Amino acid sequence: MHTRPVPRLAAEMLPLWEAAAGIGGADASFQLTSVGRCPLRKQQQQQQLEWSRLGWGPPATMVQLYNLHPFGSQQVVPSRQEPAVFCCGRDALLVACASSACKVEVFALGRPELCEPLGSFNTLGRVLRMTYSEAGDYVATIEEKNKAIFLRAYVNWGCMSAENSRVCVRMVGHDPLESYTEASKDQMSIIELPLSDSPLCFSCCPLKGDLLVGCKNKLVLFSMKHRYMSPNLTLLDFERSLILHIENVIPAEVAFCVGYVAVTTELEVLILKLESGEKVTGNREQNTSGSVAPEKFINKGVKEEGPSTQFETDDFVICQQPVELLGKESRLCGIPVTLESTVLASEDQNVQVQYVLYRRFAPDLSSFLFSVEDAKLHSLQLLPMFETGITSMADGRQSSKQELLSLFCFFSLPHVGYLYTVGKLAELISTYQYSETAQQAVLTPQFLHVITSNNLQCFTVRCSAAAARDEDPYIDTTLKACPPVSLDVCALRMQLFIGLKAISHFKNHVIILTKADTEDITERKKPPRRLLFDTKDFHLALPYYKMSGLSMTDILKRLDSTLEDKSQKYEKGLIFYLNHSLHEGIDEELSEDLAAKVLQIFYLAEPNQIPHVLCSPCTKNVCPKIAMDYLDKVEAVVPSVVVTLTKACMALKMGDQDRCRNELDRYAEMMLVCGFIVEPRLLRQQIKGQIIPTELAVHLRETRPGFLVASVLALHENHKIELEEADSYIKMLNAKGGDAVPQLLVDFWETLLVACSQEEVVQELHFKLAVQYIWRLAKKQVPDTKPMKTAEDLINSCGHYGLIFPWVIFMMSLAPPSDQNYSEDLTKLQSLLCGLSINIPSILPFLETLPEDTIPGLSIHVLCHTRLGRYERTTEILLERCPEAVIPYAQHELKDEHQALWWNKLLPELCKRTRQVGEHYPVLVSSLKETLSVIAMELELRDFINVLPEDGNVSFFLPHLLQCSRRRFTT
Repeated sequence: MHTRPVPRLAAEMLPLWEAAAGIGGADASFQLTSVGRCPLRKQQQQQQLEWSRLGWGPPATMVQLYNLHPFGSQQVVPSRQEPAVFCCGRDALLVACASSACKVEVFALGRPELCEPLGSFNTLGRVLRMTYSEAGDYVATIEEKNKAIFLRAYVNWGCMSAENSRVCVRMVGHDPLESYTEASKDQMSIIELPLSDSPLCFSCCPLKGDLLVGCKNKLVLFSMKHRYMSPNLTLLDFERSLILHIENVIPAEVAFCVGYVAVTTELEVLILKLESGEKVTGNREQNTSGSVAPEKFINKGVKEEGPSTQFETDDFVICQQPVELLGKESRLCGIPVTLESTVLASEDQNVQVQYVLYRRFAPDLSSFLFSVEDAKLHSLQLLPMFETGITSMADGRQSSKQELLSLFCFFSLPHVGYLYTVGKLAELISTYQYSETAQQAVLTPQFLHVITSNNLQCFTVRCSAAAARDEDPYIDTTLKACPPVSLDVCALRMQLFIGLKAISHFKNHVIILTKADTEDITERKKPPRRLLFDTKDFHLALPYYKMSGLSMTDILKRLDSTLEDKSQKYEKGLIFYLNHSLHEGIDEELSEDLAAKVLQIFYLAEPNQIPHVLCSPCTKNVCPKIAMDYLDKVEAVVPSVVVTLTKACMALKMGDQDRCRNELDRYAEMMLVCGFIVEPRLLRQQIKGQIIPTELAVHLRETRPGFLVASVLALHENHKIELEEADSYIKMLNAKGGDAVPQLLVDFWETLLVACSQEEVVQELHFKLAVQYIWRLAKKQVPDTKPMKTAEDLINSCGHYGLIFPWVIFMMSLAPPSDQNYSEDLTKLQSLLCGLSINIPSILPFLETLPEDTIPGLSIHVLCHTRLGRYERTTEILLERCPEAVIPYAQHELKDEHQALWWNKLLPELCKRTRQVGEHYPVLVSSLKETLSVIAMELELRDFINVLPEDGNVSFFLPHLLQCSRRRFTT
C-alpha cells in the first residue's frame, strides 16, 4: 500500500511539554521530541505472579498513571522525500529515502531552532536498515539492489557537508594501501562486507564498534579495526572474526554490546556472552555447553505421538509451552551454538560462549481472531551503563576509560514489554503493560518510549537504580538513599499522533516517524498551500498545529485569500484546531478582519458553532453587526436558546438595550438558564487565568438580579464554575467595589444552600453565611441591596435553617426597639444556629466581635454555648445578664438527660442569688418558685427534701413540699 508521510516529530528531554515545530512546507518531515526527568512519588512494591512471568497470561503488575509529559520541546524535520528508515549520530539525524533515489539526508539535531538540513550522500542501493556506531563514527546499512541484499559501512560520511563528490568503495579483506592517499581522509568511503547468506539484521557494539550481523542459522561478527597508513592517515576497517552457528534459528533482531549477544525469533529470546576461555581450534569446533537436545527439557512431560493425522493438522495448532531460563539453567534451552573462528591462525582467539538467558513465549490464543503478527517479539535492545574513570598513560597523559557497570535487555510483545538485568545476574526487574498494541519501543536510561498506531506512551524505568545498587548494595544510609528496583511501573501520560510507524532514541532526543495512509485522505482539489492532510482522524492534527509554534493569527493569515469565497471548504483538521483554540481560552485577540474570517470559516463548515465562536475571548474584536448577521442566518436554520442569548450579547455591544430585552423575553427564564449551562462564556470570560463578567452579566445584575443568581447557581450545580470562582465572579459584578461582601453574593450563598446536597459545600456555605451575618451585626451594617430571601423564606424552604427556639423569641421580645433595625440578619443567623448541621466551633473566633451586652448579641452567644452542650455555663450567663429568659430556656433545653440540671444547677444558683436583694430580685424569686414547681413534679418527696437548702425559709418552701406530697398521694 502506498503511503504518504505527514509531519513528524523529535524531542528534547526536559520536564514539561512545549510546542515548537513547523507546519506546512515539505510533504514529509520528521519530528523530534525532547525528553526529561519528572518527579514521581508513588512507591509500592511490585508483585509478580510466576505464571505470568512464564508467559501464560498478562503480568500481574499495577501501572501507576501520572498526568505528566516528559517532553520539553518538539521540532519538525522537513524531509524532501518520503522517509523510510532513520538513525542518529554525531548530533545529526540521518534519513534514508523510501523511493529509489538511494539517498540519505542529514539534519542537525540539538539546536533550539528547527532542524536544518546539513546535506546528503548517495547510497549504492535502497536502504532497508540503517544504524550508526559512535565508536568509529560509521553508518552501517543493509541495502537492496537488483533483488540482491548487501551489507555496507559508510565512513567519513560527514564529508558530504562540503558537497565532496569523491567516494572510495572497497571490500573487507582487501589491502587498501595502494588505493589510499593523503586526500582519502577528506572523502567518504564505502566498505563492502561480503556474506555468504543475505543479512537480516545487525547491531553495533557501543563501546568497541564491532558489528554483529544476523543471517539464517548464524551470526557473523565483524571486528572494527584502525589500519595505520601513514603518520597522518589512519583508516577504519573491519575483519570478520567469528561466526556463531545456531541451528534452526532465523534471527528477527540482534543486539550486541561488549561481548553480550541477544537474538530474537518470532517468540524466542536468547542471550549469550562471549568471553575468553579455552582456545578454539579448527574452523568448526562445537561448543558443547549448548548441545542439549530440546526434547530433554522443554518438551518434558509431552507424550510423543505417532504421525499426525490429516484431522489433527487441519483442525489443531500445536504450540510449545512458555519457558523462562536464567543463568546456568539457560544452557538447557536446547539451542546448540557452534563457534567458528575466521581469523588467521596467528591471530586465533580464545573465545567461548556462555548462556545467560532464554525465554520462549506461547502465542496468545485468548482471541478467536488470532494472528501470527499479533504475537511476534520486537524492539530487542541491550542498554549498557558504564562507569567512567581516568587512567594515566606511560607518557604522562590521561585518558578516559569506560568500564561496564550494568547491562539491561529489553524486548517486547505487542501488549507486554519485559526489562531484564543481564550483567552480574540475569533477573526480570520490570514488566510493562500497554493500553494498545505496541508497534515499537525504545529504552533509554530515563524512560521507556512506546508507540502504538496513534499514541506515544512513556513509562518509567529502574535501570539507574539497579545499576547503583549493583555498584553499591549498601547504598541506603542515613545520608543518601536509592529507590528500590521493585517500584511499580509508572506511565507518564499518552500523546496522540497521526500514523506512528517507527521510533528511535539519541542522547536526549526521541525521533518518531509518522505516515498517513492515502486512503484516509479525501480526494479533492487541494489548494497550493496546505496546513495538514484532511484525514478521518482529523483530531490528530491538533498536536501538529501546536508544534508549529505559530499563533492562530499566523495560521489564519496563511490561508490562501484567493480561495476564500463562499464556496470554499476548509479541512476538518483546521476546523478542529480552531474550535479547540477558541475553547482553550488562549490569550490571543484576533483582529476584526481575522475574527470575521473565523466566522466565515465556521459558517461554511459548522454553522451551529457560530454562537460558541463569538463567546471566545479571541473574537472580542469582531464587528457586532457582522456577528448579528451570521447569527440571524444560523437562527433561521437552527434556532436555539444559545443563539438567542448570543444575539442579546451582540445587541448590548451595539448599544441596543431594547433589542437585548426583546431577545431575552423570547424564552422563559428556565430555558435561558439552560442556555447558560450549554455556553457558560455568555456570562463569564476567563482572561489570563481570571474569571471576568461579560457585558450581559452586568446588564442582568442591573435588570434581573434574581435571574442572574439562578444562572450562576445552575453553573455551579452543573460543575461549570467552582464555589470560589463564583464568589470572585459575583464580587466583580458589585458596582460599588471594596472588600465588603455584596448582598448579591449573600443571596447566591443562601440560594445555593437551599439547593445544595454536597456536605462539604454545605459546611462551607454555613461558615460563609454565619460569618457574614456576624460581621454585619457587629458593624451594624445594612445590606447594600434588598435581600432576595427573607428569614421566613429560608426557614420554610431550607432544612439548614431551623425554627427559632421559643426562648430565643422570648429573649428578643425583651430587646429595645433600637436593636430591631438589623432583625433580618439576626433572625437568619439565629435560624441557622437553631439548625442541626452547622459546625459551631468554626465560627467561635468570629463571635468575639459580637458583644454580649445586647439582647441580640447575647442570644447568639447563648445559642452557640447551648449547641456545644455547655448548659451549666449558659444557665450562669442567663442568670447574670437576662434572668427573665432562664425559665423559658430551661423548659426547652433542660430535658431528658439534662433534666437533673434543674435541681443540681438551676435551683442552687437561684437560692444563692435570692439571698441578697438586688436589681433582678423579683425576677429571680419568680424563677425560683417556677423551678420548685417543676422539681416538685419530677422528684420523690424524700429526694425533693434533700435538694432543698438547709437554711431556707419553711414558709416559702412548704407549698412546694405539699405539692410534691399531694402528687404522691394522687399517684
